[in-house]
Amino acid sequence: MNRTIRRTSVLCLLMVLALLGRATWVQAYQAKALADDDHNRRNTIAQYAQPLGDIIVAGNPVTGSKRTVDSDLAYKRTYPQGELYAAVTGYSSQAYGATQIEGIYSQVLDGTDNRLKSPTDVVTGRQAAPGSVLTTIDPDVQKAAYEALGDDKGAAVAIDPETGQILGMVSTPSYDPSTISGTADGDAWQKLLDDGDKPLVNRALRQPLAPGSTFKLVVAAAALEKGLYGSVDEPTDSPSPYTLPGTSTVLKNESSSAPCENATLRTALQYSCNNVFAKAAVDLGQDEVRAMAEKFGFNTEKLDVPVRAAASVYPSGMDKPQTALTGIGQFEVTATPLQMAMVSAALANGGELAAPHMVSEVTDSGGDVLQKYADGDTRRVVSQSTAEQLRSAMVTVVEKGTGTNARIDGAEVGGKTGTAQNGVGNSKSPYAWFTSYAKDRASGKEVAVAVVVEDSGAARSEISGNGLAAPIAQKMMEAALKS
Repeated sequence: MNRTIRRTSVLCLLMVLALLGRATWVQAYQAKALADDDHNRRNTIAQYAQPLGDIIVAGNPVTGSKRTVDSDLAYKRTYPQGELYAAVTGYSSQAYGATQIEGIYSQVLDGTDNRLKSPTDVVTGRQAAPGSVLTTIDPDVQKAAYEALGDDKGAAVAIDPETGQILGMVSTPSYDPSTISGTADGDAWQKLLDDGDKPLVNRALRQPLAPGSTFKLVVAAAALEKGLYGSVDEPTDSPSPYTLPGTSTVLKNESSSAPCENATLRTALQYSCNNVFAKAAVDLGQDEVRAMAEKFGFNTEKLDVPVRAAASVYPSGMDKPQTALTGIGQFEVTATPLQMAMVSAALANGGELAAPHMVSEVTDSGGDVLQKYADGDTRRVVSQSTAEQLRSAMVTVVEKGTGTNARIDGAEVGGKTGTAQNGVGNSKSPYAWFTSYAKDRASGKEVAVAVVVEDSGAARSEISGNGLAAPIAQKMMEAALKS
C-alpha cells in the first residue's frame, strides 16, 4: 500500500470515528436537551395529542378541550366561563404557551409528568392519561367579585383567614382564554396586547399600586407592637394640621372637621386621619415600620400561591418627610390586592398569617393524589392582643366610620378604606381601596377581602374606598359567609 492510500485510509477512519463520536454525544448527552427544546414541534404535538386534564373549582371543571380541524395538534383548550376564571386559570395556547395554573401544572395537565406514568407507560413510551388540578376557589365568591367589579378596572381577592385558602381572585377587564388557545388566533392575541387596559395582566397578583390609607393598619400594628401607644383607645401625640418634618408642607386630612388632633388610633382609623399615621411612622422610624410590613408579607420576592405574586414594597433609605408619607400608604409604598387581603386575614386570625394558596390538590386521572397543599401553614405577625384591638377598630370603621358600605346583617365586619394618589401631583384618577374581614356571628365562618378599583369612570369627587371598593368587598364577603 503506497503512502497516499494509507493517508487517505487513516483520514477516512478518523472521519468515521468523528461521526460515531458525534452520534454518541447526541444520543447520550444531548437527547434530553433536544427533546425539551421549545422549538421541537414533536413536544407540542404530544402536548395536544389528547384532551388536556382539567382545572377544577368546587368539583366542576372550568376548562375543557375540543377536537381541532386541519391541524397536527389534535386538541385545543377551551374555557366555558373564560372571563370569569381567567385570573385563576391563566391560558394554555398552542401558539403562545401557557401561564398561571395552566403553565405551572402543564405537564400534569398534558400527561407528560412522570408521576402519571404506569409501568406499562414507561416500557412502551406511551403518554399517560392527564391529571387534574383542584383549586380552593369558591364559585359563589368568584362570581360575586366578577359581577360586582363589572366594567371597572381593578381586582379583588378573598382569603379564608384560618386556612389561607384563596376563595376568589378576579382581575378586570378580563379576557376569554379560549380566543387565544389555537394556532390561528393572532388577531385576538394582538388585540389583547394592544389594549391599554392590559387584560392579560393579573391585577390581583401582578400589579402593585399605592395602597393609600389601607396601609394605616400596618402602621397601627407597629405602633401597638412597639409600645408607641398602649392601646387603640389611648390618645396619640398628633398635632393637626401636621407639617412634614423639616419642611413647610402641611399634610391635610380628608375632612377638616374630623376630630384628628391627638386622636386615638381607633378614631384615627375611623376618620382616616393622615396626621396620626404620618407622625406615627416618623416616631417609629422607617426600620420599625418596614419590619412590621415585612411580617405581613411586604418585600417578599417569592410569594407563590402557586402563581408568583409581584412583590409589595415598603421602601428604604428615606428621609423623615418621605417616611411620614409612607405612614399613609404613599411615597414609594406599593401593594397588591393579595397583600392587603393578607393584612386583614392575619388580623382576623388572631395575629397569625396562614400562607395563601389557591390549589388544594393535584391528582392523576383516577383521582389519586399526586400532591397535596396543606391548610393552616401559619406564622405569627402580631400578638393576639394587637390583632383583637385592630379588629375592634376596623369594626368601628364599618359601623360608624368611612366603611359603612361594607355592613352585612348578622355578621361582624371590620375594614379600612383607602383613596391613593395616582400620578404626579395626583393628576390621574385616584385608586379606591378597601380591605376587610367578616365573621358570621352564628357559624363563626370568616373571610378576608381586599379590593382595588383603579378606574371606574367616575368623577374624581365620587372616588372613594367606601363608595367604589367597599360595596364590592361586601358582596364577596356576603357570598363567602353564605356559601
